[in-house]
Amino acid sequence: MNQDLSILHLILNASLVVQSVMLLLVVVSVSSWAAIFRKLFALRRIKGQNETFEREFWSGTTLNDLFAAATRNARGSGAMERIFASGMREYQKLRERRISDAATLMDGARRAMRASFQREMDEVESNLSFLASVGSVSPYVGLFGTVWGIMHAFTGLANLQQVTLASVAPGIAEALVATAIGLFAAIPAVVAYNRFARDIDRIAIRLETFIEEFSNILQRNVGAQSASGH
Repeated sequence: MNQDLSILHLILNASLVVQSVMLLLVVVSVSSWAAIFRKLFALRRIKGQNETFEREFWSGTTLNDLFAAATRNARGSGAMERIFASGMREYQKLRERRISDAATLMDGARRAMRASFQREMDEVESNLSFLASVGSVSPYVGLFGTVWGIMHAFTGLANLQQVTLASVAPGIAEALVATAIGLFAAIPAVVAYNRFARDIDRIAIRLETFIEEFSNILQRNVGAQSASGH
């Protein structure tokens, strides 16, 4: 007699524990794909915003005009623009307090930009740890379901007088579905994590480079203002 070994039949006839593991893995897989698409669109938006601001920054617009625009467009600004705004804000606050020492001015602006950089990177890296967890844990969860299913299958064979491949195959196949679902959840998460980690590293390098370039511009401005003051 032919047995129905379709995936749906195997899932419906699996033990309650194995079905629970499968359900958990399906939920994790759906959540993982949702996180992947959110992160994909978020990184594209961040890179686009950074490129737009960088073009504006090097277009010859004055720092005061850029700062005014960043202040007006606080909600729609990108990571690089917010870092620039935090550095300019601190720099202007120190100037308003009649501080003219170049080292103090540059130290304050740099600290403000580094703090803003850390906040931006925390935001950019959000959900990345979830993908890493899915990629590392899902295969083991699936393996647990497989081991439990095989134990359950062999326990059921104890009462049979004659054990054949036909009597063993369904139980083992049901159990192996859990491992397959675990791998289905893990593989996209691992691939996405590696790609996003590489993209985030590039964003971080670009932001750090901008901080250095902007610091150099500020330092030249401080030097020029000090020279004109004297």
